[in-house]
Amino acid sequence: MRRRTFDFLLSTGGLVVAVVLFIAGGLLLWGHSFANDNVRNQLSAEKIYFPPKGSEALADPQIGPYLDKYAGQQLLTGPQAEAYADHFIKVHLSEIAGGQTYAQVSAKAQADPENAQLAAQVQTLFRGETLRGLLLEAYGFWKLGQIALIAAISSFVLGGVMLLLTGLGLLHLRRTGPAEELTIGHERALSTEAAS
Repeated sequence: MRRRTFDFLLSTGGLVVAVVLFIAGGLLLWGHSFANDNVRNQLSAEKIYFPPKGSEALADPQIGPYLDKYAGQQLLTGPQAEAYADHFIKVHLSEIAGGQTYAQVSAKAQADPENAQLAAQVQTLFRGETLRGLLLEAYGFWKLGQIALIAAISSFVLGGVMLLLTGLGLLHLRRTGPAEELTIGHERALSTEAAS
């Protein structure tokens, strides 16, 4: 095979790969933006605010260290949603029925339908666990957006590397003579032995 043909094929393939990587990077960047905007819009509509700084609600050692940095802010981001779900709602839910979950308390309430206290706990746990689940889902969606951002940056960097390699390949193509043949492995050794 002629060396120029080989260089042309590799350079063309490299250019195609670079274009694909740039397109993938653009799509991943769009995915990141979509996830962040969607999470922010959905959370802002809920109008959830962290307790103000110095509030008694932040005094609990299971809550304060995790929520102090967000004190008084509106809940708008994935990390805020995770902190609120895991270090505010979860802590309060654990205090309702001695740490039992909605499913456990609901089973007891079904066995004792006249128990008003169990019925109230079921309602409170259901609402709290639902809100907690929705906030953690928002966090998960935000996290996927962050992964898309990392993948987009990686894709752009790899696309740039492939573009550079393609440029070097085209430069080598211009310097290669039209009659030069591609020699691989033992063919080169044989031609060296024959020359000596």
